[in-house]
Amino acid sequence: MRARMGRALAGGLLAVLAVGGAGGWAAADGQQAVTGPPPGSAAWVADTTLGLPLPEPGRAGAAEVAAFFAGLPQAQQRALAVRHPLVVGNLDGVPYALRYFANSLALRGERDRELSVAADATLPERDRAAARAKAERYAALSGRQLLAFDPRGRGQLAEVFGDLADAERTAVIVPGADSDLMTVDRASSPYGTPTGMAKALRAEAGDRLAVVAWTGYTTPVKVGLDAATARLARAGAPRLSRFLDGLVPTTGPVTVLCHSYGTAVCSLAGLGPAQATGLVALGSPGMDVDRAADLRVPVWVVRRNDEDWIDRVPNVSFLGLGHGADPEAPAFGARTVASTGSHGHSGYFAPGTASLANLAAISLGELDRVAYAPVR
Repeated sequence: MRARMGRALAGGLLAVLAVGGAGGWAAADGQQAVTGPPPGSAAWVADTTLGLPLPEPGRAGAAEVAAFFAGLPQAQQRALAVRHPLVVGNLDGVPYALRYFANSLALRGERDRELSVAADATLPERDRAAARAKAERYAALSGRQLLAFDPRGRGQLAEVFGDLADAERTAVIVPGADSDLMTVDRASSPYGTPTGMAKALRAEAGDRLAVVAWTGYTTPVKVGLDAATARLARAGAPRLSRFLDGLVPTTGPVTVLCHSYGTAVCSLAGLGPAQATGLVALGSPGMDVDRAADLRVPVWVVRRNDEDWIDRVPNVSFLGLGHGADPEAPAFGARTVASTGSHGHSGYFAPGTASLANLAAISLGELDRVAYAPVR
C-alpha cells in the first residue's frame, strides 16, 4: 500500500515537473477565476423601467431568461441592451442576435473607457500603455459576432463563425491554457488559438456547420500548477453548461471539441444529450473522470501525434495533482480517431490533417467518414 502511494505521489510530482518543464512555470499565486454574474448586474437588478423584475443574472436559468425576452417587444429588448450591454451580452438565454448587438455596444463602451485612461497624463506610462493596448484590442473585435464579452480579469469572449440559425449543425470549441481576450487569435499560432481552430474547422466543413470559439472561462497561464490541477476547470465547467443551455434552443445539441486543459472543463461540465451530440478530446492531459461512460454523451479522442508534448505528462491524479486517466487508453472507452499529418500540441486543426477531417465529419454527424486509429 505504501509503495503504491509512493508511486502515485511520484507520478503526481512528475506531472507537475513535466508540465512545468514543457512551457515554464506560471505565477506562483495562480489565476483568479472569473465567476458569478456579468458586470453591471447590480444596476440590471435595480432597473424598474419596465415595471416588472428582470431575470436575476447568476440565478435565472437560460429557459427562464429566454421566456422573459420572448414576452418583450423588440423595442424593449433593444432598450435593455442599450442600458445594460454587458449583462444582456453575457446572459445565457437572450436571443443570439440581441447578444451580438449588446456586445457591440459593450465593446465600444469599454474601448472609450480605456482611451480615457490612456489619455490621463497623471497615470504612469505603463498603465496608459496597457489601456491603449486594450482599446486597440476592443476596436479590433468590433463587427464580430460575439455571444459573450466580459472584460474582467484577462477577458473572456465567445465568437460565432457562420449563421447559428441557418447552419445544419453547430460545434463549440473549448480551448486550453493561455487563451483569453487578448490572445484568442494571435498570429503566431494560426491553428492553435480558438479563432484559428474555429476558422479551420469551418473551412473544412463548409457553411453547413456553424462554429463557436468559447473562451468563456479563466484558463491557466503557461503550464504550471494551475494547469496540473482541476481548480480552474471546476470554476469554468458550470459556465460552459449554462452557455450551452442558452445556445441549443437555436442550434439543437452541439458537438463539443475540447483541446488540452479544455478537456478537463468539458469533462466536469456534466453535459447531457440535450446539450451535446458528442464530445471530442484533443491533446488531453486527462479528463478527471475514469471512463468515457461517465460523460453521458458519445466520446471521441484524437490520437496524440508523436510531437505533442502532452504525451510526456503522466496520467495520474493524487493530492489534487494531475487529471487522471488517459482518454486514449482502451480501458477509458472512447473512440480514437486518426490524426495523421498533425504536428505538435497545437497542430490538430491544421488543414490537410486527418484530425481536422475527422473533427469536421464528427461535427457534421457524418460518422461513416470518420477514420479511426489502430489500437496501440
